Amino acid sequence: MKVYLDNSATTAVAKEVVAAMLPYFSIEIGNAQSVHSFGQQAKAAVENARREVAKLINSAPNEIVFVSGGTEADNLAIRGIAEAHCDKGRHIITTSIEHPAVLATCEALNENGYDITYLPVDRGGLLSIDEVRRAIRSDTILISVMLANNEIGSLQPIEEIASLVKEIRDNGQKHLHFHTDGVQAVGKVPVDVRRLGVDLLSLSGHKIHGPKGTGVLYIRKGTRITKLLYGGHHERDRRAGTENVPGIVGLGRAAELARVHLDERIDRVRELRDYLEHEVTSQFEDVRVNGDKLHRLPNISNLSFDGIDGESLLIALDLKGIAVSTGSACASGSLEPSHVLQALGLSRQQVRGSLRFSLGAFNTHEEIEYVISALAETVTRLREMSPETEPIDTAVP
Repeated sequence: MKVYLDNSATTAVAKEVVAAMLPYFSIEIGNAQSVHSFGQQAKAAVENARREVAKLINSAPNEIVFVSGGTEADNLAIRGIAEAHCDKGRHIITTSIEHPAVLATCEALNENGYDITYLPVDRGGLLSIDEVRRAIRSDTILISVMLANNEIGSLQPIEEIASLVKEIRDNGQKHLHFHTDGVQAVGKVPVDVRRLGVDLLSLSGHKIHGPKGTGVLYIRKGTRITKLLYGGHHERDRRAGTENVPGIVGLGRAAELARVHLDERIDRVRELRDYLEHEVTSQFEDVRVNGDKLHRLPNISNLSFDGIDGESLLIALDLKGIAVSTGSACASGSLEPSHVLQALGLSRQQVRGSLRFSLGAFNTHEEIEYVISALAETVTRLREMSPETEPIDTAVP
C-alpha cells in the first residue's frame, strides 16, 4: 500500500482542478493581457479564479494578487512593506518559528539596515500577546506572524494581534502593518481576513490540492506596498509578468473546492489524526505530541519517538510505502535540527526523533490503520537496534 502523509509539503492535485486547467494548456491559449477574443477569454478565467480565492478568505477580488507561491507572497509582503515605509522606520517583528520564506527575508533585510525582533513561543508553540506589545516600538513598520505553523500546526492569536495593531494605529502610529503567512491554514481551517483584521495574508495553491507554482498575496485595500518585479502593469501594477493562466485557473478551482468542502474535510482529517495519535501514544511509551493540542490545525501531528532517529524512522516507513517528513520541506536540505522544535524547548534527542504526519483530503481510515501497523513493527525494531542506553534527556537546552 502507498500512503501519503506529507500534505503539509504538498498535496495531490484534485481531479476537478486538473480538468479545469487542461483547456488552458491547449485550446484556450490566450495571454490574459491581449485585447483580442483569445486574450479576453483568458482574462475572464483569471478574474473568475480571483473571485473564487476572494470568496475563500472573504476579501474583495481586487485585494487578491496572484504570485508564484507562498515564498513569493511572503517576500512581496515583507519586503514590499519594508521598502514602502522605510522612511517611517526600519523595525520588523516576527517569531522564532516562522517558515524559512519569512525568516530568510527578514535576515536579508537585516543585512540591509533593518532591525528584526524574533519573539519566542511557549512549549506549545504559541505566541504571547504581551510579548508582541512589549516588542512594538515607534519605528516598527511590520509585524509578521504565521497563522498556522507548518511543522506542529499551532494556531497563533492573529485576531488579538490585529486588535493590538489597530489600537496602536488609532493612537497615531499609522505606518504599522500586520502580515500573516496563511499558507498552511487556508483550506484547513476557516480563514476570514475581515475577521482576522490583517493587512496582508499569503497563501499557496499546492497546499490546497491545487497546482504547484501558484499563490496569492491578499493586500487590504489602502495598504501601500512596493513591488518586487518590474515590467508590465499586471495584477494592478503590483506583480509584473505574464499571468500563469492554467495555474491560476487551477488555483481558483481548488479554492472553490476548499470552500465548499471545508467543514467535512476538517471533520474527516481531525478524526483520522486523533485516531493516529491515540493509537500510537497508547501502543508505545515515550512518544510525545509536539505543540499545543488545542490551538492547532486538524491535519498535522508532530510526534517525537524517544530513542529513535527520525531520519531512520522516515526511511523505514518510506520502504513500506509511507511518506512522512522530519519537518519543513523547504528546510529539508539543511543539516540543522528543526528550529521550530528547538524553539519549543525540546531536547536535541527529542528533536532528532521527531516526525511530522500531515493528512489531506484524500486520506482514508484504511491508510491510517496501515501506518499504525507499520509503526508498531518499525518503532520496536529501531528501538531494539538503538545503541542508546542512557535515559532520555528531556531538559530544556
